[in-house]
Amino acid sequence: MNSALERPAHPRPEYPRPDLDRSDRWVSLEGTWDLDVPGGTVPVIVPFAWETAASGVGRTWLEHATYRRRITVPAEWASARPVLCFGAVHHRAVVRVDGVAVAEHVGGYTAFEVDLDGVLAPGATATLEVEVEAPADKRSIPHGKQRSIPRDDYDGVSFTPTSGIWQPVWLEARGRTYASRVALRGDSLTGFDVAVDLAGDAPAGSAVTVEVTSGSDAQERIELVADGAGSAVGRVEIAHPRSWSPADPHLYVLVVTCWSADVGASDGLADRVAVTGGLRRLDRRGGHLYLNDERIYVRGVLDQGYWPESGLTAPDVDSLLADLRHARDLGYNLVRKHLKLEDPRWLHHADRTGMLVWAEPPAPSRFSEEAAAAFEAQIGPMVERDGNHPSIVVWGLYNEEWGLDWDIPGSPERAAAAERAYDALRALDASRPIVENSGWAHVRTDLVDWHYYDEDPAAWAANVASLADGTSEDFPVKLAPDFVAKKSLYGSADHPRTGIPVLNSEYGAGFTSLERAWHLRWQTQELRRHDRFAGYVYTELADVEHEMAGLLDADRRPKDRGGLDPADVNTETVLVVDLVPAAAGADIAVPEADLALDVHVSHHGPGVVSGYVRAAWVPAGAPFAASGDPHEAASERVEAKPFELSPPVRVTVPGPGPVPSARLHLWLTDDDGVVRARTFVDAAPIEEPNRRGPRWA
Repeated sequence: MNSALERPAHPRPEYPRPDLDRSDRWVSLEGTWDLDVPGGTVPVIVPFAWETAASGVGRTWLEHATYRRRITVPAEWASARPVLCFGAVHHRAVVRVDGVAVAEHVGGYTAFEVDLDGVLAPGATATLEVEVEAPADKRSIPHGKQRSIPRDDYDGVSFTPTSGIWQPVWLEARGRTYASRVALRGDSLTGFDVAVDLAGDAPAGSAVTVEVTSGSDAQERIELVADGAGSAVGRVEIAHPRSWSPADPHLYVLVVTCWSADVGASDGLADRVAVTGGLRRLDRRGGHLYLNDERIYVRGVLDQGYWPESGLTAPDVDSLLADLRHARDLGYNLVRKHLKLEDPRWLHHADRTGMLVWAEPPAPSRFSEEAAAAFEAQIGPMVERDGNHPSIVVWGLYNEEWGLDWDIPGSPERAAAAERAYDALRALDASRPIVENSGWAHVRTDLVDWHYYDEDPAAWAANVASLADGTSEDFPVKLAPDFVAKKSLYGSADHPRTGIPVLNSEYGAGFTSLERAWHLRWQTQELRRHDRFAGYVYTELADVEHEMAGLLDADRRPKDRGGLDPADVNTETVLVVDLVPAAAGADIAVPEADLALDVHVSHHGPGVVSGYVRAAWVPAGAPFAASGDPHEAASERVEAKPFELSPPVRVTVPGPGPVPSARLHLWLTDDDGVVRARTFVDAAPIEEPNRRGPRWA
């Protein structure tokens, strides 16, 4: 069998950490490695999990394997320290150089690095090995949506496991004394609070300079000296601050330079890293969310970051970043990256394009003190790696009591685990809202979120309304075909009921793509009907394996949505129709006489929107066109204030005539004649379901 040691292909040339940039001196280690597996050695393409087709291996339930390749530290790095960086390796990794163990890491989603100074000299070549253990039984380790053996309660929504090296691997050169961690916080909106931890030859007493090199028209610079522990803390004031927001995702680049106290900055031994950050602040006031003192409404979509041929690793960087464009094109302003610490290049692109992000780590699936400790062990690395990204506006922790046995209300020790995780994250980062247990039974949280799936539009509307006005705090959750549980917003009677923003963070229904588009249209309008809510997150962006709930298929192709443009559903201004629809494609029966509909306007942007709701019949399935139909009807003038549902206005239209089916387009034209919102109502025969035939008694 041919060895992979002489075939170091580099399919991904992009530097893996653009937000923490040392791209002037780095070497990619991606490409073909050897993989020792039971029975022999096979080639594997890194960084694709060995279960995937993209890896060239395609082995599921392989629990142990060793990666191997030759590496060379460039001779021109003679005055530097070579550092070996791993984006993520699932689950336990032992790193060896020429057979000598140099590092061990546990945690399949967190980054780690190995300082090779004194291990591999510049110009030298050695054999790098990464021995990996990936347990099939994942119940007590953080694994998110990976399938486990034995099966757990989440098998129906779990996917092919991700084992081995599945995020980038590279070598980079750093100074003799270097910045091992740089934290930026721009919550003041006037400058950056900076914290730098040093490592290497002489961290204590070393000099650190922080200089703004991009994003400012002034020359901002501070000089610091590390304390005895090798840490330096300071503040960079921005002369003319410009905030980061989705509308204006303005970024600053701060170059952090450090060198030992007895070494000059100009002798080539200094360490330099360019760090990206933004000035933005998140607040909670009166049950609402504010970004930079302006109220925001979350229009989010859940994204599992999964691809058919390559699993949790994007097939290429273009595909990785394209998912953010897809979300924006569908009208969303936030992506909830579900149970996965995503590639930093994706987060950096979210920073650059202004997409808000809800970030969360994977969880185990069974509770024990060991499992809770493993979950909490991710929190520090998550904040260290991703805390600088201004796009991250929510930290999530547990999801639906996964890893807590669906039993926070009945178990003080499980509730304590959720509270402990919240406290650990809050101690590290108080700049963002934290959700300790997304979807159910909150015990200590900055946002009360809820997950609710329902195929019945009348029940959906009624339950959403009761959650909005506080008359109900619970809702049904189908946990298995034979198990429907009542889940509550709160895990105890002591949890505050007011003053905390409330939002839905998972919803959606329907079997076919047409049904899902129908539910998207009507369920989202019911969420927009209630001003109490701070937003929503639709499930989901793209299909994953057997889970066909995506707005796009697994290859990111649009589905047949029956003429619905999701961007009309998820835009800043929408129409809310007082109607409970009957069925997909047949919201109402074809009217034989005039049809009167009451319509509201929900507006979540600056200023007041006013104008007229107009309506006209078109053939069934026809796309929207404000064509000036002579039979077009219009309402009285309507005015919508920001974040307040408008009073209803009535639109009365004659029936469409003797047709088997038709579509009623509804749109809002503002005082300047601009179409600001649009929706439709489908009219067709409503057929009762056929229930004939033999059946079980």
